[in-house]
Amino acid sequence: MAYQVTRRTAIAAASSAGLAMAAPAKGDRPAMLGGAPVRKDKFPSWPRFDQREEQGLLKTLKSGKWYRVGGAQVDAFEKAYCGLTGSPHCLAVANGTSALITALGVLDIGPGDEVIVPPYTFIATVNAVLMFHATPVFCDTDPATFQMDPKKLEAKITPNTRAIIPVHMGGAPVDLDAILGIAKKHNIPVIEDAAQAHLATYRGRHVGTFAEMGCFSFQASKNLNSGEGGAVLFREQTMADRAYGFHNNSRTKTQPGEVFRYGMRGANLRLTEFQGALLLAQMSRLEEQAKRRDENAAYLTKMFQEIPGIAPIVPTAGATRSAWHLYMLRYDAQKFAGLPRAKFLKALGAEGIPASSGYDPLNREPFLETTLNSRGYERILGKGAYAKWMSANQCPANDRLCQEAVWFTQTVLLAERSDMEQIVEGVRKISQHAGELAKG
Repeated sequence: MAYQVTRRTAIAAASSAGLAMAAPAKGDRPAMLGGAPVRKDKFPSWPRFDQREEQGLLKTLKSGKWYRVGGAQVDAFEKAYCGLTGSPHCLAVANGTSALITALGVLDIGPGDEVIVPPYTFIATVNAVLMFHATPVFCDTDPATFQMDPKKLEAKITPNTRAIIPVHMGGAPVDLDAILGIAKKHNIPVIEDAAQAHLATYRGRHVGTFAEMGCFSFQASKNLNSGEGGAVLFREQTMADRAYGFHNNSRTKTQPGEVFRYGMRGANLRLTEFQGALLLAQMSRLEEQAKRRDENAAYLTKMFQEIPGIAPIVPTAGATRSAWHLYMLRYDAQKFAGLPRAKFLKALGAEGIPASSGYDPLNREPFLETTLNSRGYERILGKGAYAKWMSANQCPANDRLCQEAVWFTQTVLLAERSDMEQIVEGVRKISQHAGELAKG
């Protein structure tokens, strides 16, 4: 099933694809081989702001209420984000990592517990687990979708499994039907890591609202941006109340300020009033920007499907909208005369088109060996735990994906339709001269 927005824009994409589909002129050589680069202009900068942000920040400054308790901006943002996503409860926090830590704290995760995570994600997904001295367990990736592979999930569940954290990688919805079905069968809570997935939908409903909790990030690169910031969505009032206490130094929402009694562990993970004001302003243009990304992503996908060796991300069966925080594809070097991905990216950069290789395999990062062999984890898991853990956490499909992936960031998708044609023109030039580039 394709994204609904792709279906809506397919006709428009096809009608103007003729120019872009045409091969470059025979003498049009790649910039790395002495030709003229496809483009010299920069792609849109980020963040975007105007008087809306200025007025919100100035209003907060003059109010003298810069702290969320007693302030108005964070509360207003939480209400607005509930309205946007359809969630009954929202808690704003300091950043996306804080959102994950808060969610795990609500579930009382601790030493000896196992939390299943994907290996294709930012380190924060795993760092949050390690903060509680719990053990991350990696479920391999489906390379076509770039998401946790549900077919490999159930084999990772043990009596110690206390949570599953699927990630809506790049803003594309994970297969929630399959993952939530397995989790329900084993009575395991799920935390949706939707850090990159603002406005993404699954079966027409916003991601982050399906599981017990959904975590978002508003860090500087995100589609909804306050420099730093995050939020947790909840289905149940009890969890939302517990999370408020956890993020507020163990102090509940109804606890008088002068009463110093604590009913749970917690931390200071609060969002500031200034960030709340920024988010309210940024939200006012979020849908408009999302539509531009939808249209440009659909156009890119239409054109890329005509180039052998370029395989755009395949949406999961229930996905109805991606946030397009990243436009992700797989690059097959064999279809480019053996041109290594690193040289492909360098050649693309020479054409004035920024792209990256994305993540390395997270389960193989050295910090995990250091952490699991540390004094604290040795007490929990025993000496030499890392070797046994590593043997059980091989992710061969993800290893392959990390050798093939290519990313364009969300700011590229905010450019004009003609800029998408230039991206494809650059890739076609490289494809036609791949043999020469490979020898260079």
